[in-house]
Amino acid sequence: MSKDHHYKATIHWTGNKGTGTSSYRNYERSHTINIENKASIEGSSDPAFRGDKIKHNPEDLLLSSLSSCHMLWYLHFCSEEGIIVTDYKDEATGIMTETADGSGHFTSVTLHPTVTVTEESMIEKAKELHHKAGQFCFIARSVNFPVEHIPTLLVK
Repeated sequence: MSKDHHYKATIHWTGNKGTGTSSYRNYERSHTINIENKASIEGSSDPAFRGDKIKHNPEDLLLSSLSSCHMLWYLHFCSEEGIIVTDYKDEATGIMTETADGSGHFTSVTLHPTVTVTEESMIEKAKELHHKAGQFCFIARSVNFPVEHIPTLLVK
């Protein structure tokens, strides 16, 4: 049985410097992402596209969505399997290729999670569960490029 989940975000462009989009250089790419009952996110485009380097850009957010979705599924499966995770940190990377016409697309994302478990006996199963998390991650299943996993497992 399938079940639909609905999401809503309000994106408001805040980059009008007084002349709107009168020319490519006359406006900022700044915007605010608002989701009810959540902290606002100040966004922009990537600095390569005249964006503000201190604000999140859509590419950052896509990479973060893939990483956090994978982590949440992974922790879920670990808890079901009796794998006790005490720390999880991912240094995710992504490659976006810009084409000659100015468009572009992501060609790959690689997750590099470092996971700490409580016992050596948990390591093998903990590694396997990354594959299962990748199969269940809603975001990874929605993109048209590979999402790889290169985990590091530690015992503490």
